[in-house]
Amino acid sequence: MQPRSNRKHTLLIVDDEPRILDSVRMNLELEGYQVFEATNGQEALDQVRLRLPDLVVMDVMMPQMDGFEALRALRKFSSVPVVLLTVKADERDVIHGLELGADDYIAKPFSPGVLLSRIKAVLRRAEAPSQAPLSRELRVDDRLTINFDRHEVWKDGQRVQLRPTEFRLLYHLASNPGVVMTHETLLSRVWGPEYRDASHYVRLYINYLRQKLEDDPASPRYILTERGVGYRFADLSNRA
Repeated sequence: MQPRSNRKHTLLIVDDEPRILDSVRMNLELEGYQVFEATNGQEALDQVRLRLPDLVVMDVMMPQMDGFEALRALRKFSSVPVVLLTVKADERDVIHGLELGADDYIAKPFSPGVLLSRIKAVLRRAEAPSQAPLSRELRVDDRLTINFDRHEVWKDGQRVQLRPTEFRLLYHLASNPGVVMTHETLLSRVWGPEYRDASHYVRLYINYLRQKLEDDPASPRYILTERGVGYRFADLSNRA
């Protein structure tokens, strides 16, 4: 019997190769997902507006409008999770896709099991309930305050806009001030156990947080690097 939760999810698959569309659709439908298709970027944008899917799986290399262009346009009106597919496995392409707002990135060729596990992980993150530490609000210092209950961050009296993944990462760091969090721990807690080897995800999102929270991202006050190990959130509670 398939898990009931899968039947509630609708997935949009975007690829210009009929063979891949058919294969992906068959494997996902066997898992109980409701699947519909698009064959180019513009059609994908129209389908997202019309169908409101729970997740989009989209190829990068497509004619007319490629996956990067479509993702850039999509993020102007929707926060639906997106998994990009590509024959390029270069880390620069991965980072480019993540910077545009992708939630994950899978290189072709891929096994049905890998795609399924990544889809489940992205959906799990998107639907994860809020986690709140014992104190709903953490006043880091006179300049930075984090409200875990409301998912709000304030710096110098101005609200800082964080994406969901950025906030999850900040949650795990700031909830453990002074404690070194390894790359593997952060990947497992923020992205899921399927991502234990994807250290570039942590580096990229640490950089995002530093750009938004630090006065000088190159010389951070809050999010500190433990070289070769991971990161820790500075414990400023005993500082004057």
